[in-house]
Amino acid sequence: MNSKSIIKQIQFLLSSIAIFLLLSQCGIYKKTDARKIPTNSKERVEKNMEEGRRIKFGNLTSRGSGNFEFASSNEMWRATIDILDFVPLSNADYGGGIIITDWYNSSDKNNSSIKIMVQFLSNEIRSDGMKITVYNKSCKNIGGIPNCSTSENNGEIAQELKLAILKKAATLKIATTEKEKKQFRKDRKGIPKVIK
Repeated sequence: MNSKSIIKQIQFLLSSIAIFLLLSQCGIYKKTDARKIPTNSKERVEKNMEEGRRIKFGNLTSRGSGNFEFASSNEMWRATIDILDFVPLSNADYGGGIIITDWYNSSDKNNSSIKIMVQFLSNEIRSDGMKITVYNKSCKNIGGIPNCSTSENNGEIAQELKLAILKKAATLKIATTEKEKKQFRKDRKGIPKVIK
């Protein structure tokens, strides 16, 4: 073999690896668990349709019909609102993907309070799909005048909140999927199953 053919083979190998890595990072290629996915293609189609992963041609022609996907259909948003129900909210913007609480103090004894800001980076239920920032405010009276200072808290409060929100969102997603499966089965009653 000459050096040109070896270089071409190496280039082909490197470009193949690069394409594979790009596809795996873009989410086009996903690893699957063979125990959860049926091997028969007709069974896979039936399972995907049951779980709501199907093309809905009815929505293609209904432009401008007023159908919107509200915050109540996003499990991450709903879970965050549920978890932060003990704190008054100062800003909750679903379109901007941000929730900011008001300053909160659990007891009147100390002069410190916290503010929580949740930014949604993705609608998917994953730990890097959200960013939680906790701010501390501590006030001291100096000569009858309150002197307050704020700082960002990089402690465990943000991690505990993120974990609680992710657990709640996963639970809500499972419940939503089960509800959609039941509705699909109900709607499909009387329609013959796919012939195997």
